[in-house]
Amino acid sequence: MSSTISPFHLSIPDSELADLRNRLAQTRWPDPETVSDNSQGPRQAKLRALVARWQDGYDWRRCESMLNGLGQHRTEIEGLNVHFLHIRSPEPGAMPLLMTHGWPGSVLEFRDVIGPLTDPVAHGGQAQDAFHLVIPSLPGFAFSDKPAATGWTVERIADAWIILMGRLGYERWAAQGGDWGAAVTTAIGYKAPPGLACIHLNMVMFQPSEQECAEATPHERKMLADARRYDQQFSGYFKLQATRPQSIGFSLADSPVGLAAWIYALFQDVSDSGGDVESVFALDHVIDHIMLYWVSNSGASAARLYWEAMQVMQHGKDPDAPMATPTGISMFPGEQLRLSQRWAERRFANLVHFNELTRGGHFAAMEQPAAFVDEVRRTLGALR
Repeated sequence: MSSTISPFHLSIPDSELADLRNRLAQTRWPDPETVSDNSQGPRQAKLRALVARWQDGYDWRRCESMLNGLGQHRTEIEGLNVHFLHIRSPEPGAMPLLMTHGWPGSVLEFRDVIGPLTDPVAHGGQAQDAFHLVIPSLPGFAFSDKPAATGWTVERIADAWIILMGRLGYERWAAQGGDWGAAVTTAIGYKAPPGLACIHLNMVMFQPSEQECAEATPHERKMLADARRYDQQFSGYFKLQATRPQSIGFSLADSPVGLAAWIYALFQDVSDSGGDVESVFALDHVIDHIMLYWVSNSGASAARLYWEAMQVMQHGKDPDAPMATPTGISMFPGEQLRLSQRWAERRFANLVHFNELTRGGHFAAMEQPAAFVDEVRRTLGALR
């Protein structure tokens, strides 16, 4: 295994972009939905507007240039080349922070928080709040290699990220994540490698016990109701990708509009937008995420992470003891899977920060970047 870290320069050939434009122009649209809301999924008018922008006015080279400017790299870990952003702060005392995205996100989830976290002085903050950022693409996502065999579980990804931080020379560092990033970050927290100072989560994957459900306060009953609604109305993608990822994978690889609708649905359903994606997210930013999946043909390989996780969940068990690693948790109200502070305290033995915010959803760093940055700083401030 090579320990070489190589610069990665992104340059999608013009021929691939021309093929994309041709596919978009030849889209065969389904009949419109038969309802006046989002209950059947993304509405045709919304997707037609997205595709119209995609075809006329959207500039992929802008996103490509931004990623190249941030500093992209690849390195081989456990036989898999991992793509990551590495943005060093100008502040010599900055703390290294590993940040992991989820699905259907990407490293672009963090674009609006990179500046304030790495160079706080330039954004109205203090030098003591600075971080060096390491932002990897999950295996099978974007420009990380696609696993050719089973076994790339959340636990294995956590081990790979620990190797990555050591390879970069970081002796003391912290980790942050939401969605699959939260699962990976939680696994790192349980592993407690030497040098890990703290973790921060904006989502916690947990199942309340029967006793907790029975004794739930009115506030906690609202959390349980939202989780049930997610399972009943919004989780179709999860169940399909966890059981038959290859079935949807053919569509995600062949149809850009199919890929766009599959991704757009999550931005619609689990953000704090009331189902109006464009009220929270810049449409070009949504297309940027879709493009990372399209140009890397990673729709199927990313979906298979759900299948991998389900194999473990079916045979695993909850940890026997609360996590000892210092942990900060930020609960955004639009997140469908939330937990209360008392539920968190039973699972995290050293809960150094817990806060329930008033705005924001599943894509916290994109929806509420200023609040997200403040939560990370408040969690890690005393542990530098």
